[in-house]
Amino acid sequence: MNKGNGEDPKTGSRMERIQQGVRKRTLLAKKKVQSITKDDVKSYLLRNAFVLFTVVAVILGVILGFSLRSYKMSYREVKYFSFPGELLMRMLQMLVLPLIVSSLVTGIAALDSKASGKMGVRAVVYYMSTTIIAVLIGIIIVVIIHPGKGTKENMHREGKIVQVTAADAFLDLIRNMFPPNLVEACFKQFKTNYEKRMFKVDIPSNDTSTVASIISNVSEAMETLTQMKEEIVPVPGSVNGVNALGLVVFSISFGLVIGSMKEQGQALKDFFDSLNEAIMRLVALIMWYAPLGILFLIAGKIVEMEDMGVIGGQLAMYTVTVIIGLLIHAVIVLPLLYFLITRKNPWVFIGGLIQALVTALGTSSSSATLPVTFKCLEEINGVDKRVTRFVLPVGATINMDGTALYEALAAIFIAQVNNFDLNFGQIITISITATAASIGAAGIPQAGLVTMVIVLTSVGLPTDDITLIIAVDWFLDRLRTTTNVLGDSIGAGIVEHLSRHELKNRDAEMGNSVIEENEMKKPYQLISQENESEKPLDSETKM
Repeated sequence: MNKGNGEDPKTGSRMERIQQGVRKRTLLAKKKVQSITKDDVKSYLLRNAFVLFTVVAVILGVILGFSLRSYKMSYREVKYFSFPGELLMRMLQMLVLPLIVSSLVTGIAALDSKASGKMGVRAVVYYMSTTIIAVLIGIIIVVIIHPGKGTKENMHREGKIVQVTAADAFLDLIRNMFPPNLVEACFKQFKTNYEKRMFKVDIPSNDTSTVASIISNVSEAMETLTQMKEEIVPVPGSVNGVNALGLVVFSISFGLVIGSMKEQGQALKDFFDSLNEAIMRLVALIMWYAPLGILFLIAGKIVEMEDMGVIGGQLAMYTVTVIIGLLIHAVIVLPLLYFLITRKNPWVFIGGLIQALVTALGTSSSSATLPVTFKCLEEINGVDKRVTRFVLPVGATINMDGTALYEALAAIFIAQVNNFDLNFGQIITISITATAASIGAAGIPQAGLVTMVIVLTSVGLPTDDITLIIAVDWFLDRLRTTTNVLGDSIGAGIVEHLSRHELKNRDAEMGNSVIEENEMKKPYQLISQENESEKPLDSETKM
């Protein structure tokens, strides 16, 4: 290559270097494959036994579910069939409450107020950024594909919707942050209910007509002075379910106080740390049952599913649109964000989360998946306990990327089937309310449908039309839950990377120990700070 040929020698040498690099990597990969022995395969299968069992359970669940649909099982038979899956849900939900409290208290107490403040700011900035990006993706995709083309006359409706005003929903969110009774917060959430009441309304009267009517008939005069008016008024109420938001706020505050108490708070720190350790050991036991439970959860849901014939053209296009939006966010945006900030390979990180993602797909609840997410991040991906204990419980409560994307997309889809042209201001309103409503969506199955009412009310769309999308919501709910769990987990990885200096400084202050534990009594080794310090900075895996 020379200048006479019009070739730049620098370009030629760069191409040669790239080719050499590719050849070298190919040779290394070839040698690695050739050097694999039976023992290597056996150790790999043992290490990843849970993940492989869980993935196989999902595949078998789908096959079993579609195979049994032809038997037309009754509702009672489906419930009996799904019982092993219901047991898994109950086991995981049993651990959520002590896990949220113990992990947050110990995570915050292990950091000083300055470090936890910085970590909190980073986590909230990440949550808000990814949620806004998810909403924008949802809006762009639904506007481009336009799945609601046509009318809603022939579309199938299912279920009924409870009406709620946006103002009351947001006030309920704030009320739930400060529960008056911590014991009640373990099984109940505040929710505004509505009831009809009769009110007396005074009518301004004309003196002459009133005097004349009094003379004629006293009782008739009283009727003209007053009349009864019916009005729907908000009244305090409650719904069953863990008030996760209230417990998160209390646990963060409690952890900060214990951390500031130094030696006086050591007994409480040790108690919550032991509680957290015990819960995680219970999780390790439940994981052996998880594949069987997931198999029956998925098979049972497919058997219970309505006839596929109800999913018409518009609803099918809507389903495809939601799937495309969630895939763009989960497969492109989140991994790219992780790579740009940490400069590490996101697929290696996501590979360690497979069991948590499959559990989210099976249970359709980010809160129920929380114990498994902890296990994957701390044991497989080696994320610092102090980060996971703070970021994951908060993320499972307020970070709902998949839900935000789904709500914005569904609102515009409902506008399209109603031939309702949204202006730019209304689209901005939808994006803001979808972001805010997703924060209030509890980490339970199909909670997004409740908050969807707020989004539709904000732009004057008919809330009854939510019944048009309920037929496919059970399936899309699983996909958006998986996206939510992935967003929380990648957030933990990013926050750990950004907070690494504060964590190292804290280690130096604490004598290089996170939580003092007897190593002999610790088979559940979550994260070794020694390994973290031994890792050279240049050894980070790059894409």
